[in-house]
Formats: sequence, structure tokens, C-alpha cells
Amino acid sequence: MNNSFYILEDRAILYINGLDAKDFLQNLISNDINKVTDKSSCFASLLTPQGKFLYEFIVVKHKSGYFIDCEKSQSEEIFKQFNLYKIRSKIEILNLSNEFVVASFGYEKYLSIESTEDVLGYTIKYREDPIILDPRNKNLGARLIINLEKLYLSLKKLNLKEDKIENYYNQSHKLGIVPKNLNKLKNKLFGIECNYEELNGIDFKKGCYVGQENTARIKLKNKLSKRLLPIKLINGKLTENEKIYNNDVEIGKVLINEKYPFALIKYLDINFDKDQIFKTKNSSFKIFIPQWLKI
Repeated sequence: MNNSFYILEDRAILYINGLDAKDFLQNLISNDINKVTDKSSCFASLLTPQGKFLYEFIVVKHKSGYFIDCEKSQSEEIFKQFNLYKIRSKIEILNLSNEFVVASFGYEKYLSIESTEDVLGYTIKYREDPIILDPRNKNLGARLIINLEKLYLSLKKLNLKEDKIENYYNQSHKLGIVPKNLNKLKNKLFGIECNYEELNGIDFKKGCYVGQENTARIKLKNKLSKRLLPIKLINGKLTENEKIYNNDVEIGKVLINEKYPFALIKYLDINFDKDQIFKTKNSSFKIFIPQWLKI
């Protein structure tokens, strides 16, 4: 069994509580807040009114409110966005990033802990702190949200040893799930194009939320023609927003050009061949389709 854990230092924790916390989140996020209980957490996003991607996060029930586990680079903007929608809602929004930290460890180790279940998003309390099986994909393992002061004692009790964060990022990228640099996606694609349906981040049966109309329309009218897909760089350097061509036909665009790159691809186009090596001015690369993405 792999006993590695990773401190996800690029994650931040917001906390929303108050009388209206549940309704407030239900009216905003792409998933159904009713799924979030003491034993279940969910993955969700915040979209523009047109259904474009803004932010993504994991929602975890904690005491009388909800933890929002988000990328640190987006946390201030998410905090401001929530406050913008707050109006007269009886809620309190706190940024607890200086107090709480997120640690991740493997799926097998998670299953070895008492009371866990092999259900995506399943949540237990370990010494009063939530451990969640990642609601997107079990191969991302579990995450522990914990007060910084208690972190190392809990990890010691769990017999876990710290590993390099790059190993976690590599695993996420291999799975085809964006590990970082989410700001590079903002406003550039629809939430449904981020594969949120397959990653359990959209509920098509819940009522209205911001961006719901376009999201539902794309789904119902079968208009989903582009997908966010991971890139495997062979050599050279990718450029952000660089267009990808095949047979002189544009079939996509590089959105994240950093170490763990992704592109928005017209995956149904006859000119897209997932087995092909693509070339741009300064690079050659392959685009791969994750196993969990049945397209």
C-alpha cells in the first residue's frame, strides 16, 4: 500500500455558514447542495450567466456550514463573487486559508481507514476533521481538510509520509483532470466542455443556478462538440491560446501551456485524430482522451 501524502499548498479553504447557507449555494453552483451531508461531499463549479467556466471547487459539510476547497489562485475572486451574490442572505463567508490545509493520499490507504466506503465523495470524520474520497475520480485518492496545527499528528497516526507535490500533479494530469492554473480557463469555455458531467460536477435535475440555461441547452440539444483534453508534450514549448491545426483546419486551442497542459479540442471533427502527433511552430505533442471520458 502506498503511504504517501501530499500537502496541497495551492489549495485554499473558504467557509460559508448561516441560516441561508444551503439555499445560497443551491442558487449558485452547478451541483445539487442536497448531496452534501456529513457523509457526502460534491464537486461543483461557478459559471457565468452564459454558462462559461469561472471557478471550480469541492463542497464539504462542516459543522453548521460548508467548506469550499478551491485553488488558492482563485480563492480571493471566489470570495468576492460570493459576497457579490450575498445581498440580503443571512450568511457569513470566511477565508480560512491561513488556518486550514488540504492533504491528499491514495485510494487504497483511504479504504484501509475504518468506516470509509468506496463511494465517490464519501466523507468521514477523522478526529473531527473531514476525509473525502475525491468526488471526481477515485484515482485522485482522498483529501483531508484539517487545521494546520493538527495536520502532522493526524498524518502520523495514519502512518503517512510526505511526498513531492509534483507526483500528485502528474497523477491528476495523467487522469485528464486539471491540477492547477485554472485561471487560464476562465471565460474561455463552457462548464460542460470541462467534462463536468463525467466528473460529477453538474446536476441536470436540480433547479436554476447561474449558467444553467445554456448548460442544459448544450446537453439536451446534443451541442457538445468541444472538450477540454490533456496534452502530452513531446518536445518544444507550447504557447497559451495557440491554435491547433490539422489539414489546415483548426481543431483546437491550447489553453493551459504550463507544465500540465490542456487544450480545448473539437473532438468530433473528422480532422481530429487522437493517435496523431500534432505540431505547432515551437512544439510537437499528442492529445489524449482519458479512460473515464467515453467519447
